[in-house]
Amino acid sequence: MKTASSFVMLLFTAGTVLAQVKQDPIQAADLKRDLYRMADDYFRGREAGTLDELKASVWLAEEARKAGLEPAGEDGTYFQFFPLIRERVSTRSTITIGSRSFVLWKDAIVYEPSFAAVHAPLVFVDDPATVTDAAVNGKVVALQFSDKGINDPRVHVPMRYGAIVISFWAKKLAAKGAKAIVFVSDDLADKVWARGSEYANRGSYQIEGSLFHRQLLNGIPIIWLKKEALDLVRTPNQQVDAQIFSENFTYPSVNVVAKVKGSDPKLANEYVLFSGHQDHDGVRNITPGKDSIFNGADDNATVSVALLAIGRAFHQKPGKRSALFVWHGAEERGLFGSTWFADHPLVPREAIVAVLNGDMIGNNAPDSAALLGVVPPHRSSADLVNIALRENEKGLRFKLDTAWDKASHPEGWYFRSDHFPYAKKNIPALFFSSLPHPLYHTPGDEAASINIEKLTKITRWMYATGFAVANAAQRPRLEPGFQLER
Repeated sequence: MKTASSFVMLLFTAGTVLAQVKQDPIQAADLKRDLYRMADDYFRGREAGTLDELKASVWLAEEARKAGLEPAGEDGTYFQFFPLIRERVSTRSTITIGSRSFVLWKDAIVYEPSFAAVHAPLVFVDDPATVTDAAVNGKVVALQFSDKGINDPRVHVPMRYGAIVISFWAKKLAAKGAKAIVFVSDDLADKVWARGSEYANRGSYQIEGSLFHRQLLNGIPIIWLKKEALDLVRTPNQQVDAQIFSENFTYPSVNVVAKVKGSDPKLANEYVLFSGHQDHDGVRNITPGKDSIFNGADDNATVSVALLAIGRAFHQKPGKRSALFVWHGAEERGLFGSTWFADHPLVPREAIVAVLNGDMIGNNAPDSAALLGVVPPHRSSADLVNIALRENEKGLRFKLDTAWDKASHPEGWYFRSDHFPYAKKNIPALFFSSLPHPLYHTPGDEAASINIEKLTKITRWMYATGFAVANAAQRPRLEPGFQLER
């Protein structure tokens, strides 16, 4: 039986907890709850252009509604749909070398969609750097994977190896007149062959106004075979017969858009845009018998749930300017949701005073983070940078990794998230991240791997930065002569 004094103490403790919650509206428990929901197998990895992405979008919209955020999408909804155009290699395609036929995606990868009819002799080259035009012109050129002569440091990262080697040599050999190019795995490429097959069989994606064009070659097939085919392609006097067909589809993808109206009658017509992407890689059978769902907890459920938390905070205490929240679709396909919104904004583009974007904010060292858009030429607004740095110094005190923000960084990380289309429109933009890690784009990127405390701290940093911008007397100024290097 509790005494009167213990009951009073219980009330005092409960009151203290409630006061703390009220003082800091962004709570780790809320973020953890939402993260485990969004990164659950139920959404099957939220692959863009699938029903799984649409299911996640509906869930986000409902959570935004429950948080008190107003719909800011089209026609009074939380949604802005856009057409996602997919081109993929058709299973009607056939590949024969000598007397052997190769089964698409099981024995052979056609690296990118094309239409081609190839009937030509095969020539194997040991050193593609020294082969002459006359030796390969009009022929199918075969070579084995190798990092020889490639200075790109990413070539030593297993998941990058296949793409780096292919992109390095494909254009060079095509320029010499090759009719098709056949890459044969070495030991390392064989280890990532299944991953390459799962990604290549999706094909390529585009929207109107795409920032990226993913095709390496135009009409010249690139074929990737397993290492066991090496003896076959080395055999002299082989003929290659290939019929490559492609097919097109259009799928819906969607941005989820919500807002909290500002408290100042005049400044409420300006917006601080909080940005993140909701999609990930879906279901990919890369390792048979093991987990095939890429749940993308860090990439990018962390930021998706952070935006919900920030939205709740603004609803509880609005800033003078309005807060706009955009959960972009199809980021993994090529920044398509953010490109679409930047091209078709649902508020006047000139009314967007700043974009605070996040991508992966829940992993790596607990005391470090990255803020991109700080180092020139990526710094679009010194005013905005100074606000973010000042908020970090107030108590979060993350050690900031600036290396990934440099124009010289080989990963080009600045250009690979959803602030980029806005920066291209000369809107001041920052990119919050805790950077890639070993679970990046693997089935291991699960909710249990996320550092909830770090996620909470970076969420608070994004919120504090945005709240300061929302209440500043002047909007952040664009840097004079701001121009990205690409």
